[in-house]
Amino acid sequence: MTRDRSRPLKTASIVINDTTLRDGEQTAGVAFTLKEKLAIARALDAAGVPEIEVGIPAMGRDECEAIRAIMALGLKARLIGWCRARREDIDAAVSCGLDVVNVSFPVSDRQLGGKLGKDRAWLLGHVLDITAYARARGLRVHVGGEDSSRTDLDFLTEFVEAAEAAGAVRFRYADTLGVLDPFDALDAFRALRRRSRLELEMHAHDDLGLATATSLAAVRGGATHVSTTVNGLGERAGNAPLEEVVVALQQLYRRSTDIDAKQLPRISALVAGASGRPVAPGKSIVGEAVFTHEAGIHVHGLIRDRGTYESLDPTEVGREHRVVLGKHSGIAAIRHVYAEMKLGLHPLQGEAVLALVRRWAEMRKAAPSENVLRQFWERTRGLREEAA
Repeated sequence: MTRDRSRPLKTASIVINDTTLRDGEQTAGVAFTLKEKLAIARALDAAGVPEIEVGIPAMGRDECEAIRAIMALGLKARLIGWCRARREDIDAAVSCGLDVVNVSFPVSDRQLGGKLGKDRAWLLGHVLDITAYARARGLRVHVGGEDSSRTDLDFLTEFVEAAEAAGAVRFRYADTLGVLDPFDALDAFRALRRRSRLELEMHAHDDLGLATATSLAAVRGGATHVSTTVNGLGERAGNAPLEEVVVALQQLYRRSTDIDAKQLPRISALVAGASGRPVAPGKSIVGEAVFTHEAGIHVHGLIRDRGTYESLDPTEVGREHRVVLGKHSGIAAIRHVYAEMKLGLHPLQGEAVLALVRRWAEMRKAAPSENVLRQFWERTRGLREEAA
């Protein structure tokens, strides 16, 4: 019985191929030391990330030494080298001891003509030649389509079929400029899935803020693999963030990645320090403030039922729920915070403290610390005793 190729392949989970050490390091101004690369690789592996793109062998001796050092760690993850579609790049990967490569081919007419001065016919022959060469050198070959999102879909499908015929086992669809509409991603992956049995990977960039959405749409269309970077590092606006893709797949689709989400904040902090790119407080999943509440109506609901204003339990991603006091706090939040501090408040005192908190937040542009809150309590004790 022939399988209906219009349906996505059945997989136990979506496979994450993290490219923080390759595409993430291509962020302008970012350069990891060997020690940092090893720490990041260990952290990703410990969290259960199944594939790690470790670097570009053709960059030279230092890069190859770093790749070999990562390989010597004995990680469980599959380690992948990134290559241009050149024989010398393939040779460099083999010299590093790698057995898996992603070979990138420019596939759009704009890239072929503008960058290489070549045409479609040349590309179809070239993918056959380079893939066969890499296979002959004992490598598992993943073929990447640079600028896939600006490539005619019929031709892209022809290219994928040529790669499959040459022995490639995966096709990486690269939205190189971050211009892909998620609905178009859904359609593209459905079309590719109908025509190919290859593993299909989405590699999205975030120029329009759509990298995570595009990656999720690709999964719905039949993608088996998703390329990510920690904190969304990458060229220009970056790539699809590991933490967003992992949690969103689980929360929205109940699709597991077999990655321990509780370790994501630690990995995020590690990469933020190594890259010199701080994480914004409001960054989804790993930002310092994303499980923090101030607004009175929200806090009032949360105190009664967390599910009213939290769709994601912070403990699932190694975080904690937190209430802070500020300009938009209400009396319920004031009572809650002071109760946690084991300080009782009479109604008159509570209103006075609320006024002080709001004034503080407006003047200081920050939430008052516990020490300041204790000072407010002391300053308003007279109202409490007067009311008593």
